[in-house]
Amino acid sequence: MNRVILLGRLTKDPEVRYSNAAEPMAIARYTLAVNRRSRREGEPDADFINCTCFGKAAEFAERYFKKGMQVLVSGRLQIRQYEQNGQRQWFTEVLLEEQNFTESKAAFEGRNQNQGQYQGQYNNQPPQQYAPPQQNYGQQQPPPPGDNFFAIDQDLDDDDLPF
Repeated sequence: MNRVILLGRLTKDPEVRYSNAAEPMAIARYTLAVNRRSRREGEPDADFINCTCFGKAAEFAERYFKKGMQVLVSGRLQIRQYEQNGQRQWFTEVLLEEQNFTESKAAFEGRNQNQGQYQGQYNNQPPQQYAPPQQNYGQQQPPPPGDNFFAIDQDLDDDDLPF
């Protein structure tokens, strides 16, 4: 069985091209940075896996996937070889069968907005002030808007649950 499941972040926006067939088909390619569970000293923290998808899945990736977004993909591993300048070259990629979001749009945009606070020191702009969130221990805080999560009432009894 040849099955690969990966959870990682896109290193850049997907690159989409169309085939030259009678009915052109979209072909999307992108790279996922997949964190390693453990590493030895001197080794990189992540592996960079090439992913390819076709048709509607490719159009979906082009439209909705952005650099830095965390996604879950599954497919099959394919290794191709070709000759270039008399030397044999190998290319490994995952041909995707499924691709899913693993974070909400609001969470992704919020994370990207927060990263912008620290970029001021690199682009000659004054950095924005960071204010740590206030903690009200023991009090339940409502979720940020747009995450589609609802606070759980702590006064619920097991008999109130439908399962």
